[in-house]
Amino acid sequence: MKAGLNQSTQLKQELKINPRLYQAMDLLYMPLLDLQQHLKQELLNNPFLDMVEPDDEDEEEGTEEPAAEQEQQEEQKEKDDEIDWEEILLDGFDTGGRREEHEEKEYYEPVTVDTRDLGDHLRDQITLLDLNPRQLMLADEFLGNINEDGYLDCPVEEIVASINDVVRASAEERDLDPDEAPVFTEAEANEMLRIVQSLDPPGVGARNLRECLMLQLRDAGLEHSVPYRLVRDCFDELIAHRWSEISKRFGIAPSDVQRAADEIAKLDPKPGLLYSAGTDNYIIPDLIVDKIDQRYHVFLNDANLPRLKLSKAYQEIARDKKKFDGESKEFISSKLNSANWMIQAIEQRRQTMLKVMNYIVDRQRDFFEKGVQFLKPLTLREVAEVINMHESTVSRVTNEKFVQTPRGVLPLKFFFSSGLSTTDGEDVSARGIKDQIQKLVQGEDSKNPLTDQAIVNILKKGGVNIARRTVAKYRDQLGVLSARMRKRV
Repeated sequence: MKAGLNQSTQLKQELKINPRLYQAMDLLYMPLLDLQQHLKQELLNNPFLDMVEPDDEDEEEGTEEPAAEQEQQEEQKEKDDEIDWEEILLDGFDTGGRREEHEEKEYYEPVTVDTRDLGDHLRDQITLLDLNPRQLMLADEFLGNINEDGYLDCPVEEIVASINDVVRASAEERDLDPDEAPVFTEAEANEMLRIVQSLDPPGVGARNLRECLMLQLRDAGLEHSVPYRLVRDCFDELIAHRWSEISKRFGIAPSDVQRAADEIAKLDPKPGLLYSAGTDNYIIPDLIVDKIDQRYHVFLNDANLPRLKLSKAYQEIARDKKKFDGESKEFISSKLNSANWMIQAIEQRRQTMLKVMNYIVDRQRDFFEKGVQFLKPLTLREVAEVINMHESTVSRVTNEKFVQTPRGVLPLKFFFSSGLSTTDGEDVSARGIKDQIQKLVQGEDSKNPLTDQAIVNILKKGGVNIARRTVAKYRDQLGVLSARMRKRV
């Protein structure tokens, strides 16, 4: 076959999503605080958008002011606005013109102030110690390898090797023999580790959990106690709750082993988190469910959300098409269409959220009346089919959204879970089953804890068909240990 170039025509269909559709999906996804910031940004960027002021709402509802006088005032106000805004708008479009200062300013997001963390806390203590420059250099290397849990992430040997590389490189820069550089010894590093482990909080600088607990017991003056001996000499058996084996090994009563284990359980396995620089997470509910006259009503918690309208002044300017052409005309058309679309998209978001939450309230009425054990199974697909929307739309509406209810502030995802069948043919939510398992474990006899099979039998008596492996899975998700691990002597 002869190689060459040729041209041909072809027809094909392609599915392209409108960029505004992406924006609409983003608006559905945004929690209340994010949406509030987004709308404020839009108000700054789009001159055709304006905020609905309380005075505007009063005017819409009607006032007792004489109609002629009110109309005259409105015309005067619009005239003033038109003069001011036209000057700003035209100056911005003229070649070489200058926009007003308020249009040039950038929008800055408010940020939280910097907070102190564990490293700052430890360095403050190091500066109070009588250490020479060489020791301070080694101490800084150790502190740089302590994670936010308070543990030393790097072996001592690697810390020594790392800092010695720096020492040798410094010697080369000063034209000295690297082999004669004053490198750090492992003995110096071990002594510095001892100093770091003596700092507050107790347990900091430990290389593993066992050492962390021993440091805390030593700091409390319990170095010769039974708990210290158990952690030091039989840590694996202690974790496995082998009370009888430990009792025989140390010649003490099983009850004494149990009491020692209880004291160890009070220690902090992650002491560094006390000084971690965690961010503050504030939850503002997007929706409110309130019971009024024996009926549940759904409201949007959007009182602080900017309400948008089209700017009358800019609309009047846009109508005079003779003043604008080229880039000016394109700018006006783009911004006006964007403003109209934004107002419609916000309203669509409101209606979608209300539809989803109203169905959830109708479906989960027993939960609101009686509690979590009466929560019914619910899926995104079920909601999507009822409100005639796509499942992905419902997922965006419920993601990272919270609702204030008579039973507390809950994430919308709380109401969605798989279900199990009961003996009478009804369905019960997996979340409700977990709550029952939690209460059964809390009320059990600690000397004879309930096994997974015993929990299965109790639930079956209550009409719930469930497998033992499902109980074990739910128990693990709740963070509940097995019956053998929960048993006390």
